[in-house]
Amino acid sequence: MNTPINKSKGPGVYFPPPLLFVFIFFVAQFLQKKFPIDDLLFHTMTLKIIGTLFLVIAIFFMARSLRQFFLTKNTVILIKPATSLQTTGIYAITRNPMYVGLVLIYMGIACFVGNWWTFILLPILILMVQEYIIKREEKYLEVEFGQAFSDYRRKTRRWI
Repeated sequence: MNTPINKSKGPGVYFPPPLLFVFIFFVAQFLQKKFPIDDLLFHTMTLKIIGTLFLVIAIFFMARSLRQFFLTKNTVILIKPATSLQTTGIYAITRNPMYVGLVLIYMGIACFVGNWWTFILLPILILMVQEYIIKREEKYLEVEFGQAFSDYRRKTRRWI
């Protein structure tokens, strides 16, 4: 179903993306209780270090993207219209640094919690974010910013 975009209301994503990550994380915890997978690997120092690296890199992506949004007085709330198109700074590396950051936070916490289900569900989570959230955002940005967004989309990758 092709939903029309109302420019005055933003991309029309009414479910906050971070809650989707939390929901899938809890689904993974539930699945671990119902269908346990050996978690011995998660008790190693190596995985704790990898988890820490994921979290540090996530903080970099999240802090840079949020800082840029606040400096440009743009909104991170997806039911409000964008005031500007972000194309510089961290947004020159990826069109979605906040989602990259959320994926890295999810993976970092998964390394500490010790649950294979979090990683098994990760592709489904990414697909949900891309299909339900990112594609709606991109459709909205195309309507709102026209050729500027088309040019930006052509030269900057969606993820990394």
